[in-house]
Order: sequence, then structure tokens, then C-alpha cells
Amino acid sequence: MKQRIAALRTDQRVRYIFIGGVTFLFELGVLWAALSVGASGTLAVAISFILGLGASFVLQKIVAFEDRRSHKKIVLSQLALYGALIVFNFLFTIGAVWLLERYMPVVLIRTVALAITVIWNYYLYRTVIFAKGVK
Repeated sequence: MKQRIAALRTDQRVRYIFIGGVTFLFELGVLWAALSVGASGTLAVAISFILGLGASFVLQKIVAFEDRRSHKKIVLSQLALYGALIVFNFLFTIGAVWLLERYMPVVLIRTVALAITVIWNYYLYRTVIFAKGVK
């Protein structure tokens, strides 16, 4: 059993999915905390979204992809690529809903779009954003 757990811990894909789940729970916690101190729904979502993006970037970089490079130029480049990917994912998701909402439930479209973005995000994190050869 210990060997199996150790094998899972060394699998980058498992760490990537795990960090995604942890970040989601973190966002929910921040959302709940913000609402409980009187923030509006819009403000609470905005706060949790921004903090979730930051936590996701740091945890994916350090834990999932084991990228501990901290040189300012590298981190700024990674942040720029990460930001561009977030914008692209957002536009892709909104575009998918816009094109398909007459034919499918919005929740299904969002779920499929999320699954697609999770796949290409992993690929881009591994080969571009957190790739060790990228400077």
C-alpha cells in the first residue's frame, strides 16, 4: 500500500489533479468566508477567484510540476503565459456556451469545456509554462 501511495505521489498527473481539487476547495472556503463577513456575492466570487488563481499558480508550479525556479524573469514569463491561458480558457468556455446553449444544458457545456481545458492546461503547463528548459 505504501508503495502504491508513493507511486501516486510521484505521478505528475495525479499531483496536477490533486492540486486542482485542493484549489477548488480553497476557493469555496474563501467564498464562504467572504460571504460570512458580509461581502456581496459578486465581491465574494471575485475575491475567491483571484486568490484561487494565485494559489493554483503557486501550487501547480511548485507541487505538481516541481518547478522551484524563482528568478524574476522566469516567474514573470510564467505568470504572463498563465494569464494568457486563463483568458483563452475563459473565451473558449464562453464561446462554447454561446454556440451550444440552444442544444445542450449549460451545466453540461461548462463541464465538457472544463474537462477540455484541464487536458490542454496540463499539456501546456508541462511543455511550455513550467517546462524546465524554458527560460
